[in-house]
Formats: sequence, C-alpha cells, structure tokens
Amino acid sequence: MLGARTGVGAFTTALLEGLAVRPAVAVTAYGVTWRGRRHLAGAVPPGVAVCRRPMAARPLRWAWTRSDGPPLEWWTGPVDVVHGTNFVAPPTTHAATVVTVHDLTSLHHPELCDVASLALPPLIRRTLARGGWVHAVSRFVADEVVTDLGADPERVVAIHSGVPPVSAGHQGDGRRLVGAETYVLALGTVEPRKDLPMLVRAFDAIAGPRPDARLVIAGADGWGVEALHQALNNAHHRRQITRLGWVDHHQRSGLLADATVLAYPSRYEGFGFPPLEAMAVGVPVVATRVGALPEVLGEAATLVAPGDVDALASALAGLIDDDARRHAQVEAGYRQVGAYDWDRATDAMVALYRRAATERG
Repeated sequence: MLGARTGVGAFTTALLEGLAVRPAVAVTAYGVTWRGRRHLAGAVPPGVAVCRRPMAARPLRWAWTRSDGPPLEWWTGPVDVVHGTNFVAPPTTHAATVVTVHDLTSLHHPELCDVASLALPPLIRRTLARGGWVHAVSRFVADEVVTDLGADPERVVAIHSGVPPVSAGHQGDGRRLVGAETYVLALGTVEPRKDLPMLVRAFDAIAGPRPDARLVIAGADGWGVEALHQALNNAHHRRQITRLGWVDHHQRSGLLADATVLAYPSRYEGFGFPPLEAMAVGVPVVATRVGALPEVLGEAATLVAPGDVDALASALAGLIDDDARRHAQVEAGYRQVGAYDWDRATDAMVALYRRAATERG
C-alpha cells in the first residue's frame, strides 16, 4: 500500500479499513521496507496501530527463504495472527500465519516476471511448511496453490475482494483529458503480463474506419515497457493512441467514468480490479479468457482468447459501434459487481483469522 497503488495495495488498504472499524479486532500494520518506513504511519487508516521499528526487505527475504527466523514478533511484540498480504508471510514464534496469494504468475509465466517476483514461490512454500494458512483471492488461485504448490486444500481459503471505490468525478473530465468523445481505456502499470502491445495492434486494426476513436493507455511504466514502445512506433494510426503514463486519483476516476470500453487483455490474472471498477461506473469490458477472469467477470464482460488480435479487435469494434450491445453489457456489469462487497470480504477474513488462531492455540 506504499508507493504507487497497485491491485495488492488496493486490497491491503481496503482490508485495513474494514478491520479498523471492527471493535473485536486489534490491528497493527507492519511494512517490510526500509525506504518506506517513514511513510507507513501516514498510509494506514485511523484505528490501525503501526509497527515503527524498521524492517529491511532484502536481508529479511533472504533470511526467510532459508530459515524460520527472525520471527515477526521481534518487531511487533506478541500477536495472535500474522497476515502477509503480499505473498510473503514472515515466520513467527507463537502467532498463527495467513498469507495472501494473488496469483502464481512466477510459476506459470516466469518470462513475464521480474527478479523479485521470481523469488516468491520459495517463500510461499516455506509458509506452507510452517503450517501457514493461505488466503487466495479467487477459486482459480486457490486451486493452483493446491495443485502447483502442494498445499493442503483444507488450509487454502478463497475469499473474493470487494470492488475498490471509484468516485464518479465530474462528467466530461475523462473526455477533456483525452480530447475525444470515444475512447478505449487500458488502465494499470505497464508490464508484460498485461499484453498492451497486443491491444495496440488490435486497436490499430479498427482505427482507420473510426477516426474519432482513441486508445488511451494510462498507468506508470513498470518493466518490459520497451515492447509497448515498439508497438506504438509500429502503429499505422499512432495519432489516435494516447499514452498518459501515471495518472492521479482524480484523473483515473474521470478516465474510467467517461470511457467507451475498458480493455483488459491480460495473459494471466488472479483476480482483476480494473474490469470490476469499470463495471461499477457503467463501462463495458473486453477482457481475455485467462486465469480468474471468467470466474470474476462471469457473463458480464466480452471475453476473447489471449493473444488473439483479431478477436480483440472485433470485440472492441462491436462495443464501440453498437449502442444496444454496450447498454446490455453495462446492465450486466452492474449486476456482476454486486457480488463483490468489502464488508463481506472482511468478515470472511476475520473468520479465517479466528480459525487460524484457534488451531494455533
């Protein structure tokens, strides 16, 4: 939840906000980061205590990959449950352990991962070996943790997140920022897993007959951004593609609210917040039929095969051109997002904590 907000950050923030208002739960936040140690107190919601002793990520990860120490209680003092919200759960002396696994990209698509992500599977396995519990963000991820990491299925619990709140903003803010009435939006940090080069090629294929349409790619540069730059350089209709880079909360909300279509051509996904955020504000979604996306989006999105440029282009064109189709998908999206509620998710997490703590004794 420190630095640029990602899906993991959105999950952690919303969970802390939910826990903070439950009087039966006392929460202390810790951050395995040296650089961000001074910012943690300002990032947590009211009602959440903060572990102020600094923790250096690199040496601690090195130690936790190879041993069951040092325990987190050295920093936090006695606690009942330790929850690692971002794949890594520190070892403990007495506390029960819960680790959230958002996806297993590092196992199935190592070519799409950076060095830090490739180091995650051994850390998850050590948590399992210590008797830790796994919170999976989808049934899809839960099944993968059991199949690919050998976890006991009785200790893997799938709990869907809620939908991050999206402020409506002022009508027209997104269109004014883009300079167009009609645009396809891609939202999120640029990384190979999102397959934005394929989106550029798909939009380029339909842009000619639709000179007023735009493709807008908003999000900070992650890694592997060179492939996106190459695709942009090769696009025949480059003038109809806008690369905004990082956008603030207000700009993000405006872009979402005014988008004609949200495109989410991921090559692998454990959950997927942006499509649900789009549905929540009445924007239809085109996504790939990969990972947890069919489970999470159901029949409310147009799903295409990963890597299929022609199918993606056809789906985008259909929603841009057909008002009735777009309206029907918007209504389906409203119904779909109703299943994702943060209060329900937080209650389920508290139940998991109690289960883990009771077993630990």
